[in-house]
Amino acid sequence: MTKMRKIRKAVLPVAGLGTRFLPATKAVPKEMLTVVDKPVVQYVVEEAMAAGIEHFVFVTGRNKGVIEDHFDIQVELQATLRERGKIVELRELAEMLPMAGATSFTRQQEPLGLGHAVWCARDIVGNEPFALLLPDMIMRDEIGCLSGMVELYGKVGGNIVAVGECDPSQSHKYGIVGKGDELEGGFRITSMVEKPAPGTAPSNYFINGRYILQPEIFDILSSQERGAGNEIQVTDAMLKLADTQSFSGYRFGGQTFDCGSKEGFILANVAYALDRADIKPLVADELKRMVSQI
Repeated sequence: MTKMRKIRKAVLPVAGLGTRFLPATKAVPKEMLTVVDKPVVQYVVEEAMAAGIEHFVFVTGRNKGVIEDHFDIQVELQATLRERGKIVELRELAEMLPMAGATSFTRQQEPLGLGHAVWCARDIVGNEPFALLLPDMIMRDEIGCLSGMVELYGKVGGNIVAVGECDPSQSHKYGIVGKGDELEGGFRITSMVEKPAPGTAPSNYFINGRYILQPEIFDILSSQERGAGNEIQVTDAMLKLADTQSFSGYRFGGQTFDCGSKEGFILANVAYALDRADIKPLVADELKRMVSQI
């Protein structure tokens, strides 16, 4: 196994079509739908930046150019804001941008699954461990999910998977891991099962969209057969990698919002709106009024 090295690069698969959000995503990438006033993908990039990520690899598809534009300087907009004295807005735009040369974009070309999207990033990532962040998932906590994973990785090495707890009756909806020996902040993973049949799950810990993976997974993905949904699944590749490398689960204790679903997206907007001092009073009062009428 590759010796423990700093996690410098993050892969964000953003090639999905967003069919669950049609017609909103007919011309706008689902990753650019806004939670309050920021695109979903920006929350994920900010989480990664806080964890020390230096290079972002976006695996894109057709009609996703607006994501690339979002993480670039818009000269006309900056000039207008400067002329109007919008100093706060200028600073916010500058803070959200990765450093020059710190973003790469590569095409998946065919919708062959998450595993295939990861494999498409192989030459940019190279022979080093990397983070994989699903851009549909927003993780909300005082300490970023990936920051906690990086800390655990520094202690135990290997591969790290973020997990949360679900109601055991819902385990058949998720990728579930088996729980082994306790670690500080997590535990050793003994098995992984994608959507186990009801009553057969090894635990109620589900994989929630954040990974730290060793580069050997690229060799496995290069010949990985299609699995569930006739797609190349990253979970299948991780199962093979687990034959020779350790996997550990990082317990994420915060809130996870699946913004790929309508209900998760709406709940994320409510939660982040209530975090904002400038809009919380009106939003909170209106929510109370609406709930009272149900």
